[in-house]
This record gives sequence, C-alpha cells and structure tokens, in this order.
Amino acid sequence: MYTSKISTVDDLALRGREQKASGKRTVFTNGCFDILHAGHIELFRSARLLGDVLVVAINSDQSVRRIKGEKRPIFNERERSEILAALEMVDFVTIFGEATPLETILKLRPDVLVKGADWEEKGIVGQEQVEGWGGEVVPIRLLEGQSTSGIIDRIVSGIRTGRAG
Repeated sequence: MYTSKISTVDDLALRGREQKASGKRTVFTNGCFDILHAGHIELFRSARLLGDVLVVAINSDQSVRRIKGEKRPIFNERERSEILAALEMVDFVTIFGEATPLETILKLRPDVLVKGADWEEKGIVGQEQVEGWGGEVVPIRLLEGQSTSGIIDRIVSGIRTGRAG
C-alpha cells in the first residue's frame, strides 16, 4: 500500500539530486525503530520541520540482531518499513545493512542529519561528512522514559507478574 515511499538507497540518491536541484532540503534520520513509540514520533515530527523531505533509514534485520541481540527486531524490516511509510511526516524509507548508516548518508548527501540527543556523547555517524559539504547536524532531545528496550522490559516484566493488559 505504501510501497511508493519505500525505496532503495540508489533510487533515493537520484531523487535527492532532483529535489536539491529544485531547491528542496532533505532531512535524514536513522535507527532500528523495531517498536514504534511516542519518542520516535516526536523525533520524526521535529525532523520534518527542518526541511522539505524526510528520509528515514532503518537497520536491516541482520543489522538489528548484531546491535540489539538475537531476540530483536520485534518486527521485521518489511513490517517496520510499512509502518514508517504510513506516517504522514515521513516521505521515504530505506533499509541499510551495514553497521552504521555512513554509506547511506554519503550516497544521499542530506542537507540535515538528525539524531536523538543521546548520540551526541557517542558521536553522530556522518556528522563530519554532512558538515563538510555544508549540511547541518541537529540533535533532537528525546522524550524521557521512551526507549524500545525499556518498553520491551516493561512488557516482559508485566507478563511475568501478571500485570500485562
């Protein structure tokens, strides 16, 4: 249903050049997004305000397992792509399999790179490159208490104590 918003990195790179030529600003963010929650929605809303086109790159299933462990992702990459593509503020979704989104960022050359502010201390992948071509890196403050790992922990603990609803 939303497949026109789900695209390969190479196709998005071509579209991005066309959008840039017409004066549009591309905003890029990435993550696993294996359970969509209010913190993610706030990140996407904030990111979309920074430009004309929002591209969300998600980690492939294999990439998520490498980062989060064998029990993740909760939803597979096709399901996650469809869910994100259904969001009005998201213009395009793509999947990357590498450990970091750097290769995707280099191909797409976004005008704005957005990450949760928690990544400032860890180092935002692609920051040096995006700033190098005149782009902007914007850390977005996260909603307190919103994390996929925390939500999963609450679900598991609720099931074990009989309080899940």
